[in-house]
Amino acid sequence: MSPVLAGVLQLLALTAALALAYRPLGDYMARVYSSEKHYKPEKWIYKAIGANPSAEMRWPAYLRGVLAFSAASVLFLYGLQRLQGVLPGSLGFASIDPDQAFNTAASFVANTNWQSYSGEQAMGHVVQTGGLAVQNFVSAAVGMAVAVALVRGFARSRTGELGNFWSDLVRGTVRILLPLSVIGAVILVACGVIQNFSGIHEVGQFLGGTQQWNGGAVASQEVIKELGTNGGGYFNANSAHPFENPTPFSNLFEIFLILVIPFAMTRTFGRMVGNLRQGYAILATMATIWLGFTALMMWTEFAHHGPALQAAGGAMEGKETRYGIAASSIFSVATTLTSTGAVNSFHSSYTGLGGGIQLLGMQLGEIAPGGVGSGLYGMLIMAIIAVFIAGLMVGRTPEYLGKKIGTREIKLAACYILITPTLVLCFTAAAMALPTPPQSMLNSGAHGFSEVLYAYTSGANNNGSAFGGLSADTPWFNTTIGLAMLLGRFLPMVFVLALAGSLAEQKPVPETAGTLRTDKPLYTGLLVGTILIVTGLTYFPALALGPLAEGLAS
Repeated sequence: MSPVLAGVLQLLALTAALALAYRPLGDYMARVYSSEKHYKPEKWIYKAIGANPSAEMRWPAYLRGVLAFSAASVLFLYGLQRLQGVLPGSLGFASIDPDQAFNTAASFVANTNWQSYSGEQAMGHVVQTGGLAVQNFVSAAVGMAVAVALVRGFARSRTGELGNFWSDLVRGTVRILLPLSVIGAVILVACGVIQNFSGIHEVGQFLGGTQQWNGGAVASQEVIKELGTNGGGYFNANSAHPFENPTPFSNLFEIFLILVIPFAMTRTFGRMVGNLRQGYAILATMATIWLGFTALMMWTEFAHHGPALQAAGGAMEGKETRYGIAASSIFSVATTLTSTGAVNSFHSSYTGLGGGIQLLGMQLGEIAPGGVGSGLYGMLIMAIIAVFIAGLMVGRTPEYLGKKIGTREIKLAACYILITPTLVLCFTAAAMALPTPPQSMLNSGAHGFSEVLYAYTSGANNNGSAFGGLSADTPWFNTTIGLAMLLGRFLPMVFVLALAGSLAEQKPVPETAGTLRTDKPLYTGLLVGTILIVTGLTYFPALALGPLAEGLAS
């Protein structure tokens, strides 16, 4: 069987698995967020934090809950790292330096999981399990809660109430992420992923010496790392490490975990707004971009340019032989089109155009299908922009799901779209202009510029993957990327929740003959075009200086 055919068959199997999970998981999540019942363990949590889960919140109160919880999480995780040296279960590792502790705390709370450290050489069991793994759950649940609040904004009318943040946070964690993680962890253990609290031990003989490895609760952290579109690896090699991802089957299963909730949330959206066809339209948009990017990535990496690539059957540099080019390409696109950041290959070793596809995937806004929650609300913002453009073309006030898109709504949507490019381009420009940051680049020229552009694109879009080659463990990069992650996560949420409140206050607009049908293929095509054009106009100059210049020169 040829490697290309094997890749196509893997992609078909993955698509079939996602299709089978789409309806039951999407409907289940809709029931979770629509239920008025509180289970006993959830009541214990509400009592412990002093929250009233039945109290409805307007968008400012909902936002305050998001920001207060996230701020407390940053402080807790920062303190845990700074105290690691005196905590039990630290495996003898010292406390984390202040700038790196800030970067890591911001990273995991923002659902980014950017890592400027080697996991097995820096973090002990307490920080890994009690700090990082916990944030993998709750940061994902925060994103899902904000998405559900926006969906309620479309579904409700003549009220500014969007639900209760604490209830949405707890339900997303207890009823969705925890049960799926338990099942997924058992499957990963069966595949060979380790799950223990072993200390550091020496193994084997390597070039006359021994190599040190430490164990850990890897399977339980690996499953929520992928399921919650987090991405932080227990080990420095991330999902290329055999303790995290030992077999081709585990690799395909981890890709499934990355994609299943973001895709299924389109069904949740359609169910909650009372129109499943609207959910299918959003799903079709996400799937079109995902499949298109996957096909392009496989083509660029299988293209035979030069004798070395011909002998290897493609661009095998930086890729695990147990996965090959196809599985690595599928994983790479899945992780850069979501806010996951997990890697099973060295992104810096991809072809110039392959690196450009990875960058563009993140620069779309992590919406195809995007992160858990963040992908859905990002796509709905783009849906509003597409409706507005269509309204301009026909001279009609735009409407979406029975809500008018007026001046206030389009300003909020525009602010959402502008935040991330501003962070990415300004921080990249500052890093290239100052004398010290470029010294962290391994390569010069277009590839070196791509390293810096990728770092800030990954941080501001809450992805977390690294291009490789950039020595990011410096005060400059730890601080600026940490700021990019926090601002890129929480500033957009301000505008999403404000938009949700504005939509919820409106009364429904009856559909007429002039209403744009947003559940038809024509609108799906318009939405795909809007996403690509807006991104292209924003990032094309930067891409031309980096991956495009490198790809055309090779």
